[in-house]
Amino acid sequence: MNYEQAYEKLSQAGQEHVLKYYDELSEADKKELLDQVELTDFTVLQYIDKQQELTQKGAITPLAAMELPEIEADRERFVQVGLDTIKAGKVGAVLLAGGMGTRLGSDDPKGMYNIGLTKDVYIFERIITNLMDVVKMADTWVHLFIMTSDKNHEKTVKFLTEKEFFGYNKEYIHFFRQEMAPASDYTGKVYMEAKNKISNSPNGNGGWFSSMAKGGILDIVKEAGVEWLNVFAVDNVLQRIADPCFIGATIEKNCVVGAKVVKKNAPDEKVGVICLEDGRPSIVEYYELTDELMNAKNEKGEPAYYFGVILNYLFKVNELEKIVEATMPLHIVEKKIPYMDEACNLIKPESPNGYKYETLILDMIHMMDSCLPYEVVRNREFAPIKNKTGIDSVESARALCAENGIVL
Repeated sequence: MNYEQAYEKLSQAGQEHVLKYYDELSEADKKELLDQVELTDFTVLQYIDKQQELTQKGAITPLAAMELPEIEADRERFVQVGLDTIKAGKVGAVLLAGGMGTRLGSDDPKGMYNIGLTKDVYIFERIITNLMDVVKMADTWVHLFIMTSDKNHEKTVKFLTEKEFFGYNKEYIHFFRQEMAPASDYTGKVYMEAKNKISNSPNGNGGWFSSMAKGGILDIVKEAGVEWLNVFAVDNVLQRIADPCFIGATIEKNCVVGAKVVKKNAPDEKVGVICLEDGRPSIVEYYELTDELMNAKNEKGEPAYYFGVILNYLFKVNELEKIVEATMPLHIVEKKIPYMDEACNLIKPESPNGYKYETLILDMIHMMDSCLPYEVVRNREFAPIKNKTGIDSVESARALCAENGIVL
């Protein structure tokens, strides 16, 4: 993107101030700023006055999950269907790895965090090792698409290249960058962190498919004949990826999406709950669950909204292509945003001073016609690392790895 193109894009969004110091910058800094403008979606700013409309939910009703006994009864058939699909090259995996390890006390990408106790064991290593189990079972390499962000792309690529992708075939690994969303003040004016740097952040995990499309990655998907994409987050070190049984069950049930779920360990556990919204599959976030929904029972006398998602989804590619140009629901979140003041000093506010704008993958579920909630054993497949200590932490993940015989 050149200066004229950047200026036109910014003027359409009323954000010309982004280029205020352009003439003072070095050539390298000019390029960096223009690259940021190109990657940043400024259209989100138009929704700043429509927050009430954005958060409205429809009528919520239960959606039954395929529970463990039903899965076990048909496991052999599901696994065979899944393996046949993988062997035919129809399954790809998408790792959402745009985040940093800030909450873990690290300045590196989260996937580079070392959870080892007696040896080095990185989050990326655990994920690739899990995927390798399926590669060996199917005797077929699975295309792995890794979504990075503007903040961690170079470090991620460098790290995985130096580690030789932990034994994975590099011909089957493809990187793409997530689009960015600007952070703004309460009036919608974009903050700057420096003369050459927009205050922005990844546009939420709901932007993964549009980022693949804009990054040219869909060409690889189509050329390879991939029909299903298993999308998962970087922080769950126990998750099973390209799981043949999960794939087979989703296909056999004629669903266009599969969602791995676990039984909630408490009514108010902080996980999104699978459900129907106005008759279509959907996910209600934990903070949106009313007391009425939390206490509702199904015909078996069990909680009606019992199953929480673990951010491991299987999407049919041709269904995703139908919605790639659609406008995703937007989540506007109040945050503390570092910014450059009029004297060009970087200010780190102590209280919220504006908004960040995100799309969420859970909203993609509601854009699909059918979804199979597929139960997995929590202690075998759910070890998220969101904090350094306590719940969903490095500590709890280490304990779960030990429980599953994984040597750290």
